Amino acid sequence: MMIRKFKFLLPLLFVLSLLTSFHTTANTDPKDKVLLTILKYVLVQGHYEPQQINDAFSIKVYDEFLERLDPSKRYFLQSDIDEFSAYKTKIDDEINNEDLTFFYLVYERFVQRTEESKTYYKEILANKFNFEINGETLNIDSDKIPYSKTKNELVNLWNKQLKYNALTRYYDKISDEDDKYKADSTYVKKSMDALEIEAREATLSSMNDLYDRIDELTYSDWFSTYVNCIAETFDPHTTYFDPSVKKQFDISMAGKLEGIGARLQKKNDYTRVDELISGGPAWKSGELEVGDLIIKVAQGNQEPVDIVGMRLDHAIEFIKGKKGTEVRLTLKKIDGSIKVVSIIRDIVELEETFVKSSILKKDGRTFGVISLPKFYIDFDEKNFRNSATDMAQEIERLKKENVEGILLDLRNNGGGSLQTAIEISGLFINKGPVVQVKYRDRNADVKNDTDPKIQWSGPLVVLVNELSASASEIFAAAMQDYHRAIIIGGKQTYGKGTVQSVLDLNKYHNLDEDLGALKITIQKFYRINGGSTQMEGVHSDIMLPDRYSYLEIGERDMKNALKFDKVAPANYALWNNYENYDLAINNSKKRIENNKYFKLIDENAKWLKSSQDENLVYLNIDDYKKDLESHKNESSKYKEIGEYTSNLTYTSPFYEKSLLEADKDLAEKREAWHTNLKKDIYVEEALNVLSELEIKPQYQLVKN
Repeated sequence: MMIRKFKFLLPLLFVLSLLTSFHTTANTDPKDKVLLTILKYVLVQGHYEPQQINDAFSIKVYDEFLERLDPSKRYFLQSDIDEFSAYKTKIDDEINNEDLTFFYLVYERFVQRTEESKTYYKEILANKFNFEINGETLNIDSDKIPYSKTKNELVNLWNKQLKYNALTRYYDKISDEDDKYKADSTYVKKSMDALEIEAREATLSSMNDLYDRIDELTYSDWFSTYVNCIAETFDPHTTYFDPSVKKQFDISMAGKLEGIGARLQKKNDYTRVDELISGGPAWKSGELEVGDLIIKVAQGNQEPVDIVGMRLDHAIEFIKGKKGTEVRLTLKKIDGSIKVVSIIRDIVELEETFVKSSILKKDGRTFGVISLPKFYIDFDEKNFRNSATDMAQEIERLKKENVEGILLDLRNNGGGSLQTAIEISGLFINKGPVVQVKYRDRNADVKNDTDPKIQWSGPLVVLVNELSASASEIFAAAMQDYHRAIIIGGKQTYGKGTVQSVLDLNKYHNLDEDLGALKITIQKFYRINGGSTQMEGVHSDIMLPDRYSYLEIGERDMKNALKFDKVAPANYALWNNYENYDLAINNSKKRIENNKYFKLIDENAKWLKSSQDENLVYLNIDDYKKDLESHKNESSKYKEIGEYTSNLTYTSPFYEKSLLEADKDLAEKREAWHTNLKKDIYVEEALNVLSELEIKPQYQLVKN
């Protein structure tokens, strides 16, 4: 996400009219109406693609608010929904008329239903579960199940959900007992009845923890949820920050937020890992992957809390924590297997995001690999680092090693500074356009590299994947449009082609209370060929199959994402210095097609997609065990992928040798990186392409 200074001019008379026109009624806080009206004005006047506040908009807000409050349909009855539905197409009218009737109705009913549910789970967990019932299942896709018509139906749903939570614990406890017995044949295993009781007690403790968190939430928290349903209907990156959340956002932007370093998203009833922050503890551990579903969270050795069906903000409260503390996450991996990983919470290590390079010999020739996890700039005023400056320096160091080509690895690079993306592009091309940035109702503004110096004029290959986003996509798109580099990687990159600005809403009122802030989408990125990077991202010249090939990952998986469109292309000259650009691409495609590992990876990706689409879970212990074993056995078919290793050897560049001798920690990190590179089939194929690229003796300009 890139932040820009952005101001709206809201007439003072308009603000005064807001503050004097409200008539306070029972249950109505004038501050809420001020917030809602200012929010509507700012969104309509300032958003890149403003929505019409009409019936269609109303329906989206209605559906989203109910889903946010009750994602598992465990609180509201069908009779509640019937009552709420009278407002389904009226929320737009309420917004325009400063009316909060729908919100109050739903909020008060939700408070009532959550209070009632406290008795449900306690009574259910007071009685023994029968895990031997044949054929008993639970559909965990809330979109496929109706709201309960009666309280008896609702209690039955609660019973199944809690039974599943207890079953997962019951199975784990049985497995633990078996492991103890295998380690010590004199160990006396606990009875099944005792383990069932322990499983229910642990589930009860988990539910009590959850309701303690719910009870801590205030009216303002729920109203903020409603406001966000309105804001995010414009697009998924437009978000309201209430005052407390705004403080946390400020901390995170300063790079000081403590936790696991992952961005999470709600996916049906699950909390899904959507991004790993470069340099963060989850990123460093290597055990958490984008697409993993977090189903339980434990603090150190404490009993885990079930977060399936939990609101995202509730789940995050359990996951985040102070530096140095341990969190244990029970994951449903994208292959359907269950795995527990331990992560020590920490702050992001900025050094892990800096440019680094490696040297390798291939067929008697020397090549360089550069890793850029983030487009960074000015992280620390005392130790100023700029990715563009660092990249230029790293290229010079590689040139001293007489490298014949450079592979730039942008996999998992979520973006960063637009300016550094432009400057780094300029290291590989003559001066010219790099990206187009457009405000609404204006022509696109072409952003140029103005420095004619070319830092590296040799062969260049850029490695990307589905998690390369924002500034990464700008750079990759520019290199592709110029034909300066061959882009190799996943089917397409992430597809985030928008820019957000954080706006302080307190500028628009004179109340004594803090109204928070709004992160609002104000710009859109376009390639120099005219196409947007939004939704489509960058399609690789050479597509390498990977585990995300068939999964919904990226901007296209988000609700209300802005669409792909085009503007006029910029005027630019193609880099026409390659002798065999198309041939190198075609040769790679043939190698991939005949490579048994890539074939296996593609088969694995198709299986992962089918596993992700499964929504039924088993409540019978034998069926549950068979399902886990089935996924484990199927997953083992692809074990060979993880065992792959190349015959390439990677070493640090000469300048780094003395640093490694003086810094043991750095030496260990580089050794681990080089080991991973050796086992990386994607890097190996990218280097095959790089080694084939040939440069013409002269540089010929071809006008677009």
